[in-house]
Amino acid sequence: MSNHIKTELKIETINDLGALYDRAFNVVKNALDKGSKNFGLATGGTMLPLYDRIRNSDLDFTQCKSVNLDEYVGLPKAHPESYIAFMKQQLFHDKPFKKSNLPNGEAVDPHAEAARYEMLLQQMTLDFQLLGIGENGHIGFNEPGTPFDSETHVVELEESTRIANARFFNSLNEVPTEAITMGISSIMRAKQILLIAVGEKKRPALEALLKGEVTEEIPVTILKKHPNVIVLTDLVI
Repeated sequence: MSNHIKTELKIETINDLGALYDRAFNVVKNALDKGSKNFGLATGGTMLPLYDRIRNSDLDFTQCKSVNLDEYVGLPKAHPESYIAFMKQQLFHDKPFKKSNLPNGEAVDPHAEAARYEMLLQQMTLDFQLLGIGENGHIGFNEPGTPFDSETHVVELEESTRIANARFFNSLNEVPTEAITMGISSIMRAKQILLIAVGEKKRPALEALLKGEVTEEIPVTILKKHPNVIVLTDLVI
């Protein structure tokens, strides 16, 4: 790691996944208790145990707003693998927010929709951002090579990302090829970030974050430059 970068990463290695997700729940609860009002949310299998804990808790988000990281382009909202459907099933049905925002993947002009969503993000202060990590180091759907100064944009999904997500669809052909995602600079504006990285497949990306250089070729490494990041992992790096 470059000597010019002061890392503020707080790494917590918790081998027991139940305990890890209990800790993740408490990080979210602490943010809410301390007055966080605007929450950045993520989708994917990594988030399921956390959302399960939140659904079965007494946490109250009715005075809060949420923004999601991303949405597939061209996938109907009613499709079970759309991220709006995921969020409704996994969280919003039981834990409604005052207002929940996701990019509109059915927009006629996805690029105009990305610009609209970015404007929405810039009009609010994101108190807390939840992140997973892709096997190739992507955060949101910001694939390797995405400029660090990127704002919300339309991205062509890498084949490896589509293959990783194909388990949720009937076939790889059904996985959309594009998505609208919050940009890296959009994510970095959050006051606090919680990154959850579990499973051996995430090891190379996590090693790059903890031991490597900050590089656009591995987007997650930008988190070294954020002042308040907690990383929860079951991996010993």
